[in-house]
Amino acid sequence: MNYEDAVKLLTSQGKFYIELGLERISRILDILGNPQDKLKCIHIAGTNGKGSVCAIIESVLKEAGMKVGLYTSPHIFDYTERIKISGNEISKNDFANYVEKICSIADKNNIYLTEFEILTAVMFEYFADNSVDVVVLETGLGGRFDATNVIKSNLCSIITHIDFDHTERLGKTLEQIAFEKAGIIKENCPVITAEGFEIIKDTADKKNSLMIMVSPFEDTSNLSLKGLYQQENLSLALTAVRYLFKDISEDTVQKALKKVQHPFRFQYFADKNMIIDAAHNPNGIRALKQSLDFYYANTSRRFIFGCLKNKDYRKMITELFNPEDEIYFYHFNYPNSAEIDELQSVCPYPSKEFTGQKFNYKDGKLTVVCGSFYMMKELLTKL
Repeated sequence: MNYEDAVKLLTSQGKFYIELGLERISRILDILGNPQDKLKCIHIAGTNGKGSVCAIIESVLKEAGMKVGLYTSPHIFDYTERIKISGNEISKNDFANYVEKICSIADKNNIYLTEFEILTAVMFEYFADNSVDVVVLETGLGGRFDATNVIKSNLCSIITHIDFDHTERLGKTLEQIAFEKAGIIKENCPVITAEGFEIIKDTADKKNSLMIMVSPFEDTSNLSLKGLYQQENLSLALTAVRYLFKDISEDTVQKALKKVQHPFRFQYFADKNMIIDAAHNPNGIRALKQSLDFYYANTSRRFIFGCLKNKDYRKMITELFNPEDEIYFYHFNYPNSAEIDELQSVCPYPSKEFTGQKFNYKDGKLTVVCGSFYMMKELLTKL
C-alpha cells in the first residue's frame, strides 16, 4: 500500500464516517499491546482553540529539547500533517505502512474502524515505536467517546473554550457539551480550563482531579499566532507548561512563542493582503469578526466563504458580514458542502459565487478566506 492507496481507504464509504465510542479502538489497541499505555499525554478538548493550544505547547516543549508527539485534526493538505514528532510529519511511506498494518489487523479480527479510529491507532503505535517523551493529544470530536480518550491517565487535561458545535452529537445546551468535553478528565490527573462550567468542576471533584482555573492574562506580543482569541489559548497552554515542567525557563518559553506554527488561524499573507482563518462555527466566526474589527477597523473587506451544511451558517453569515462588504460564496468538493443558493438565501447582502475570479489584490481591500478547514486545499489552488 502506498500513500495514495491509504488515502483512498480512509476516504472510502466503509471508513469515512463518524461513530463515537471506545469499544472498537480499545480492541485494536489491545491487540497491538496497548501502545497508548507507554505514552505520557497532555489531552486537549474544547469547541475552539484546541489546535492553537496544542501548537503552543508543542513549540515550548520542542524548544526545551523534548521529543514531542503532536496529534491534531483535521489536516489542510495531507493526512501526514496530523501526526508529527518534534515538528516533522510522519513520512508518507510510514503513514501508508502503519495504515496497512492497522487495517489488516482490524480486518482479521472483524473490527470495523472509522477513519479517525484508524488514524488514532496509527498515531499511538507510531509514537510508541518512536519513544516520544510527551504526546500533545487533541480530541477529534467531543471528548467522552472520542477515540483519543482511550488513554487511562494523562499528565493533565485541558478544556478550551466551549460553545455550540456538533450539537447533533454533543447536546443542545452548553452544559451538555461541557459534559462531553469533561469526559477527558482522568482520576488524580489535573484539569486546566478558563471557564467555570459546573459540570467540569463536579467531574474534577468526582475524579479527585485538581482543577486549575486560568484567567486570560498572558502577554501575546511574542506569540507568532495573531487574533484576540489567542490570549486565552496562550494562558491555557502556558499554565500547563509551567505546572508540569517547572524546569523550563521563561527565556525558553518566549523563544518558543515566536516559532509557533499553526496555519490558517488569522494568518496574514502580505503579498495578497489576505487573511486565511479556518473559523468554521459561529463562535469561531465571532472571534474572527472581533479580531478583524480590532486589527482592521477601517479597512474595506472582501470575503470568500464556504462551509458544511451541518453548520449554523445562517448565524455565521449574519455575524460576519457588513453591508459594505464584497461577498463571495464557495461550494467545494466535499461531502455535505453547502450549496451556493443555500448560503445566498440566508445572506442579507448582495453576493456572488466564487469560481476562480482574479482579484486586484492591490485595490486596498482585505481579502478574508474562512468558513471551513475542508475547502482550503481546493480553494487555495484557485487563489
